[in-house]
Amino acid sequence: MHQTSAPALTQTARTVLPFANDDERWEAVVRRDRAADGAFYYAVRTTGVYCRPSCAARLARREHVCFHTTCAEAEQAGFRPCKRCRPHQAGLAEQHAAAVAQACHLIETAADMPNLNTLAAAAGMSRFHFHRVFKTLTGVTPKAYAAAHRAQRVRDELSRTGTVTEAIYGAGFNSNGHFYATSSEVLGMTPTNFRSGGHGISMRFAVGKCSLGSILVAATDKGVCAIMLGDDPNALVHDLQDRFPKAQLLGGDADFEQVVARVVGFVEAPALGLDLPLDVQGTAFQQRVWQALRAIPSGTTTSYTDIAERIGAPQAVRAVAQACASNALAVAIPCHRVVRQDGALAGYRWGVERKRALLEREAVS
Repeated sequence: MHQTSAPALTQTARTVLPFANDDERWEAVVRRDRAADGAFYYAVRTTGVYCRPSCAARLARREHVCFHTTCAEAEQAGFRPCKRCRPHQAGLAEQHAAAVAQACHLIETAADMPNLNTLAAAAGMSRFHFHRVFKTLTGVTPKAYAAAHRAQRVRDELSRTGTVTEAIYGAGFNSNGHFYATSSEVLGMTPTNFRSGGHGISMRFAVGKCSLGSILVAATDKGVCAIMLGDDPNALVHDLQDRFPKAQLLGGDADFEQVVARVVGFVEAPALGLDLPLDVQGTAFQQRVWQALRAIPSGTTTSYTDIAERIGAPQAVRAVAQACASNALAVAIPCHRVVRQDGALAGYRWGVERKRALLEREAVS
């Protein structure tokens, strides 16, 4: 048994270890592959310098190059670090990540929102460069990140403080007027109604059946705020009640039943289209992702990576996936059209089988 399994283990090891020989390492140096940074370092005998594989310095001749697995190993061999790529220091990606993490901490802990100059200075970058790096890594601008964080602080404060005024100032707003001017966008309703769990808000809802199981549709006076799919209709209603425990939930009247019928009709036959007013609530980043989802044509799919690139945040793939999972408007915001890079179906809030069914219907409609 050991004789037959050993070759398989050896082959696996070769597969998972990149840059395992000097030929692969040299190819990585030639193409200045950032993915090789940290895996090895190359040294040039004629200059006495060692570099990262991605170093932008002029390419040395192959016969003058040797490879080392660590900086210490290269220095013990008598080479000194390159002053251009600084291989003995944290990589550029790590430096950017640390700078953005520090900026996020400043935003989250400051009584007043730090301006862009302050954040850039703390990161040791120019205003323009810092703004670009921050948006690349987080998917949103520093201003949008601060607004989303402050919105969450408002929600937290409204849940625990004695008055709305205390919550407003506790969340960092300098005046009631400034907050109330944006309260509907931040909370989806007045702060008093939010604080009371939706008290005073009328929300129509209905639970029906479709070929994918139970379906719940709910709407405020602004538009449809929830489309949920599941096996248990009672569980869907409980989800809605948990979100707005004190809202006045009303059974659907004849007009609302028509809205539900349109949603069910779209689930059954996507070619019918769905044109309904929506009451969409989410962070700035979630809104951008959901807007990109609504632009995916019926009958087609895209990947989380593609969505991240479309919204200008190519490194925020995981955050895109989280935004898809937070979507409470099934089919209206078509997160079912997002798949993995290899085309495989990823997770779906309402079940992978429902996702597969929706895609199959759209493919033939």
